[in-house]
Amino acid sequence: MRQKRYPPIILAIIIGIIGLTIILTMYMNWNEQEISVNNPIISKVEIDSQPQNLKNIIHQTEKNVVQIEAQNELSTLTGSGFLYNDRGDIITNAHVIQDAEIIYVRTANARIYPAAVIGIGEDTDIAVIRVPQLAGESGLPIETDNPTEIGDEVIALGSPHGFQNTVTLGIISGTERNFSVEGFNYTNAYQISAQITQGNSGGPLLNRETGKVIGINSVGTDDGTLGFSIPINDVITQIETWSNEAQNEQLHFTSTEDMINSLDPEQFKEDANYIVEYFLDSILIRDYVSAYSLLGDSMQSSTSYSNFREGYIQIVDLTYENMTSKLTDDNQLNTTFSVTIKRKLPDEEELHTEDKTYRFTIGYENDQLKIININIEETES
Repeated sequence: MRQKRYPPIILAIIIGIIGLTIILTMYMNWNEQEISVNNPIISKVEIDSQPQNLKNIIHQTEKNVVQIEAQNELSTLTGSGFLYNDRGDIITNAHVIQDAEIIYVRTANARIYPAAVIGIGEDTDIAVIRVPQLAGESGLPIETDNPTEIGDEVIALGSPHGFQNTVTLGIISGTERNFSVEGFNYTNAYQISAQITQGNSGGPLLNRETGKVIGINSVGTDDGTLGFSIPINDVITQIETWSNEAQNEQLHFTSTEDMINSLDPEQFKEDANYIVEYFLDSILIRDYVSAYSLLGDSMQSSTSYSNFREGYIQIVDLTYENMTSKLTDDNQLNTTFSVTIKRKLPDEEELHTEDKTYRFTIGYENDQLKIININIEETES
């Protein structure tokens, strides 16, 4: 007689129902559960740890680096400094402005402004001067988080009037260096392989990776093989104290007009040629705002910024040479460059090369150097 198979079938059905229930329960829990990915290292590798473009770092920093000229009856001392806040305060070395009776700064776009001392160290080689005309501008970012270590790549910047010659690269080759120079005590200084010359003194030392200020370039060895920089974090508290306590109405500033009238023709020629080179470099780096700001009122009135930008935005490369300059009888400078331009036109893959002659007229407008006129012609073959 055949045995009944119902109990095994029923048992199999029950097991299947239980298994299906477990699977459905696990699926529902998995579907409702939030998945958290917590791996900040991945984000930093993709975003933060990639070094910025060196040319962009230098160009953007150079906007806030100034040349300082400190005068007394006996001499004029030239150094550097950098804007660090929106009050127009500039950090430099004490030895740059020590004993100065008149102080003025030249900005990256060749503007001249008077400055007044708001704080100067007696033992530490730091000082802060104020230029009210630079109030509202953004200063250089200060590195406060990441510790500086031996081997870190650095950039030392100095006077913008020697921009291409005063940018030096190197590494932190030593820390905690202690010594004295001309009455100033240096404690915990960075030793750097980047050369520090007189033009660099007072300028910023940047971390190559972040582009932030880590030090104040101060002194270098006679042979140029070593430089020393004061760590910014060691002195920033004193700097901010001076800045917060200073009141503009209590400061004395030299007249800008008097400073300009005291310039000799050779200095005017040097400043005028510099502003032209800065204009062309700004176009090359695609910083059209800085280039447009160098134009005089008449040029800006006849050309809007958008139209100005549209005329240069297709340029992908630019080289210039064969500069000639001539002073005019009305205290202006005519400067001529041979310029080779490479353009990338819309919907075209090949670059178009153009050889042109740029003729700039530079003069003072509202006590500041400006590009009065630009004449562009095709270069004769």
